[in-house]
Amino acid sequence: MDSTAHDPYIRVRGAREHNLRNVDVDIPRDVLAVFTGVSGSGKSSLAFGTVYAEAQRRYFESVAPYARRLIHQVGAPAVDEILGLPPAVALEQRRGSATSRSSVGTVTTLSNTLRMLFSRAGRYPEGAPRVDSDAFSPNTAVGACPVCHGLGRVHRATEELMVPDPSLSIREGAVAAWPGAWHGKNLLDVTRTLGHDVDRPWRDLPRADRDWILFTDEQPVVTVHPVREAGRIQRPYQGTFQSARRYVMHTFADSRSQTLRARAERFLESSLCPACGGSRLRPESLAVTFGGRTIAELNSLPLAGLAEVLRPAARGRVDDPPEGPERQIATTLSADLVARVEVITELGLGYLSLDRTTPTLSPGELQRLRLATQLRSGLFGVVYVLDEPSAGLHPVDTEALLTVLVRLREAGNTVYVVEHDMDVVRRADWIVDVGPLAGEHGGRVLHSGPVDALASVEESATRRFLFASGPDAAAGRTPREPAAWLRLDGVTRHNLRGLDVALPLGVFTAITGVSGSGKSTLVGVLGAVLAEHVGPDGTGTADPVGDDSGADGGSAAAPAGVTAHGAEAVDRLVQVDQKPIGRTPRSNLATYTGLFDAVRKLFAATGDARRRGWKAGRFSFNVAGGRCETCQGEGFVAVELLFLPGTYAPCPVCHGDRYNEETLEVRYRERNVAEVLGMTVDTAAEFFADVPPVARSLRTLREVGLGYLRLGQPATELSGGEAQRIKLASELQRGRRGHTVYLLDEPTTGLHPADVELLMRQLHGLVDAGHSVFVVEHEMGVVAGADWVVDLGPGGGDAGGRVVAAGRPAEVARAPGSRTAEYLARRLTG
Repeated sequence: MDSTAHDPYIRVRGAREHNLRNVDVDIPRDVLAVFTGVSGSGKSSLAFGTVYAEAQRRYFESVAPYARRLIHQVGAPAVDEILGLPPAVALEQRRGSATSRSSVGTVTTLSNTLRMLFSRAGRYPEGAPRVDSDAFSPNTAVGACPVCHGLGRVHRATEELMVPDPSLSIREGAVAAWPGAWHGKNLLDVTRTLGHDVDRPWRDLPRADRDWILFTDEQPVVTVHPVREAGRIQRPYQGTFQSARRYVMHTFADSRSQTLRARAERFLESSLCPACGGSRLRPESLAVTFGGRTIAELNSLPLAGLAEVLRPAARGRVDDPPEGPERQIATTLSADLVARVEVITELGLGYLSLDRTTPTLSPGELQRLRLATQLRSGLFGVVYVLDEPSAGLHPVDTEALLTVLVRLREAGNTVYVVEHDMDVVRRADWIVDVGPLAGEHGGRVLHSGPVDALASVEESATRRFLFASGPDAAAGRTPREPAAWLRLDGVTRHNLRGLDVALPLGVFTAITGVSGSGKSTLVGVLGAVLAEHVGPDGTGTADPVGDDSGADGGSAAAPAGVTAHGAEAVDRLVQVDQKPIGRTPRSNLATYTGLFDAVRKLFAATGDARRRGWKAGRFSFNVAGGRCETCQGEGFVAVELLFLPGTYAPCPVCHGDRYNEETLEVRYRERNVAEVLGMTVDTAAEFFADVPPVARSLRTLREVGLGYLRLGQPATELSGGEAQRIKLASELQRGRRGHTVYLLDEPTTGLHPADVELLMRQLHGLVDAGHSVFVVEHEMGVVAGADWVVDLGPGGGDAGGRVVAAGRPAEVARAPGSRTAEYLARRLTG
């Protein structure tokens, strides 16, 4: 008989995943346990990389070998053994699929049930045949509107957008929609070869020529004799013409570059599809109703409103269809929909609609939608592993989340949560604190036991914040006075409808409110308005830090009708988003920050490299020549094991160094380039202390608390909090020109309170230097230390979108009707 059958603990022995240092730990089952520690301490490596990964590996061992080949499997974790481990479900922080066809309805599968309701129990026009549920989906050929192909909008390129200045000639850049660089020069030469006057002002060209250049679908190929610099030999080549509209539409539809797509979108006029009115469905599907409404009308309702509409049918009060099987189907399906929607509403997401696309959802919203699905599954005896479920949540929403987590535990499950929110930690049954610091200075379990017992663990960085009493330390600071004001009038986007708001410049401003109240939308509009003012062709520059796609509305044009007053006081805009710094191991800390360019130049300047005629490119692991060709500079090779999980092994030739032997022979101060990439930021700061370009980057990384990271650490191994701080450090190392506005969307996401202190020190330093910082924030300690607070709400979705309160933190803490006030007051008074 198995001696561990009634052992109430999961016992981990010899965990070595990432920076874990041969960890042994016992964690009870059937409890709500939190894993805490500073960012990079190893808590996620223990919870997800070890416990969950091993549970998944064991499950896949029970799956048929052929089926295993079709499933993406994580590799076996580096651990000696884990005893008493039940099946596990992971709910991680992940962004939605970058497609407008993925929605709240598809993520929760509520759309499937609603489509079935219309198919089997809807009211059809007289004589119309019943159709399958696929006919009610805009993502299928039988359901999608044939004009917009199920997208709901049509895009049209106009002459006014593609040629903004008709006084220019084609050579002077009249056709702004055409690409720049070599491709643009090529199109210029082809147009000239085809006989069009490229030096005549655009407005003076014949209408037929202008229409053909902009809108033709023809793609003639001609022999081009380019005319460039005098004295330079130019060989003729075959050039293909492409109209401006064809180039724009092709780029917008097919380019994988968010930057190019955003540029193409500037030349398109977007409008609701004239055939379906934005509903995305065929007329035949829209002719079917349930309760007097079409499926498009129900999809557009907030979930709380959808439940109200379906509740009578769920209780059997169905006027149509009449008595019979269809009536029973209507009652059964409506009851199922209402029950599932109520769980989502309880998690604070009642403001979402089924047709809300996933790219517009925050990672926290997506995780709660998945959590709601698990609550309805009825499983018990399962280990749920959640990654910061409170991320992106207002304190009032966090309380609702805690109720749900407790319910999961009381249903007979084990709930393990990686968490930084001290209010969640205090409500837990058990705490596993990892540290004491990050990276190679962490990886140890400092405490595994009841929460109160952590008070005696002096090494713990969590202890100080968990048992803090009295007002927040930042709350005692005297707020700064605004240097100027920026006013936005008539802001209309998502749930902001005609909003007028005054925003101070030269201070630290926190934008607060419950989830879905319109915070990110407001910051997105602010970013779009300022971007139009300062760049790329204005008086300054607009710099998105990270992925070009930005946050909600961050890269889109400012909505029509918005007027801005005071933007002339801003010289530069910087937006720091929450997205990863790279999606492959080839992107790392050194390459992203740019410091590796300076390092490669140092190696190229050594006597050994000069004698061999090597340039800086020789020391890049992404370029043929210096890299190891066996692993293509990745340092590892994939080992395919068919039905077993694929794994990676160090490259047998370079042994993980990424470079070939000849390149590694060149040394700078007795270190080769692979050894430099293996240094931590702290070590490298001493090594390159007298090299200003490198030292400046390393200093800013240390200032935001990332001294433990290795220079060559792959982007795929970085946490969300680490990635965001790297982006901020990259910006801090630049020479700051003029008055800069910094926009950050929840910068404390994924950060331990100790890391938040470091981050706030840097952000307040920017304000002290004369700049403006705006943060969307739920962490009340950050809000308490702000100079100005703009609180949106009072609720989410249609119940939000208004400025409930604005002023000093102490003033907002007393504001009637503000759901933030109560929690802010606690941090201000203790």
